[in-house]
Amino acid sequence: MTGTLEQIVLSHALNDSLAVSPTVRSGVSTMAYLHGKFVWFELMTNDVEKAKAFYTELLGWKIEGMDMGSFTYHMAKNGDRGVGGLMPLQEKDKMPSSWMSYVSVPDVDAYAKKVTAAGGNVVVQPQDIPKVGRFAVVVDPQGAAFSLFKSAEGDGEDKPVGPGDFTWNELWTSDDKAAVKFYKDTFGYTVGEMDMGPMGMYHLLKTGETMRGGLMKSPVAGVPPNWLPYIGVTDVDGTVERAKKLGAQVTAPPSDIPNVGRFAILTDPTGATIALLQPAAAAPKA
Repeated sequence: MTGTLEQIVLSHALNDSLAVSPTVRSGVSTMAYLHGKFVWFELMTNDVEKAKAFYTELLGWKIEGMDMGSFTYHMAKNGDRGVGGLMPLQEKDKMPSSWMSYVSVPDVDAYAKKVTAAGGNVVVQPQDIPKVGRFAVVVDPQGAAFSLFKSAEGDGEDKPVGPGDFTWNELWTSDDKAAVKFYKDTFGYTVGEMDMGPMGMYHLLKTGETMRGGLMKSPVAGVPPNWLPYIGVTDVDGTVERAKKLGAQVTAPPSDIPNVGRFAILTDPTGATIALLQPAAAAPKA
């Protein structure tokens, strides 16, 4: 679902691709921080126009271009709130489209060192984006890539999420026990567990009592470790049918998760993988 280490490095070769921070994009101006929360999701795509057409039609997002000088950054809005971004890949990068997750940390440099000390790697060294913040791109010991981020303007506050918002982030990994230790040791998460029977244990990463993401051993052989973002919808079956008509492929058909909801996994028309989640409370009435 994500690219190789080399591909991840290539995707961030243009540092000015991050010249708009998650908080600036979403209009947040408070200095409150939610360290450990995934605060932004960015689609790095080899076909921006195709991606724009797909996500606007499927989710009702409004995608607005922002002139960054050497390229245009496309901010995805759910209503009047920024929820993510689309950034064009260059042909020379020769990598597939993929979603990148950004996690808030109090000190990017210190956490980059913690990642390395715990067996991960830093693939883009910590660096400043003037008036925006500081970031680094890292991979965990199993190879899943994500970004560390400290905004100059804060993360805002936890607010209820709904259809069209990113509602969850889930790590598929080759070694769930080792991954749990890495994320606990590095980010201070506490971990809850849910027994999934034959599929093994599902691990809930939390800061305090607030859930920030999930972690599980990959249920699909051969899929490299990766973070998979989920987007909320009110009718996952209907959304999947629309997605198919818009050119997406169904990686995992709609299925129920007891007491959680109904989900599906898609590969969008540009090749990026994304999940949909219909919370149990949002199940459509017969």
